[in-house]
Amino acid sequence: MQDSRIAKMCVEKGLKMTEPRKVIARVLSDATDHPDVEALHRRVRDLDPSISIATVYRTMKLFEDTNIVSKRDFGDGRARYEEIQGDEDHHHHLIDVRTGEVIEFYNEELENLKVKIANELGYELVDHHLELFGTPISKN
Repeated sequence: MQDSRIAKMCVEKGLKMTEPRKVIARVLSDATDHPDVEALHRRVRDLDPSISIATVYRTMKLFEDTNIVSKRDFGDGRARYEEIQGDEDHHHHLIDVRTGEVIEFYNEELENLKVKIANELGYELVDHHLELFGTPISKN
């Protein structure tokens, strides 16, 4: 089995890649959503039933501490995770508060405005995260 993107990042950062970490990295690399630990654990157990939820928690904390994944709060009380892919994949999130659907988006005008605001306040912007919460507009 070929190493996942996350497994390769782990190796580049000098992390020891145990078999459970490889499975967790594979599942997270393949995710098309923003899973929480419980969802990751269910998916991981489909591949390796011996991996405990505690192992998933510890691994996600390690991945977060080494800037391999980022933890997000989409307002549902659950920490969600996504792979950090660098500036070339920078995006924000719009969360439908009714359904919990997470929509990823990028807006150049918004990016420029954030830099402008930081500069006007005397700061250089070094990092940022944006989550918008909304409901669909009725089309009457």
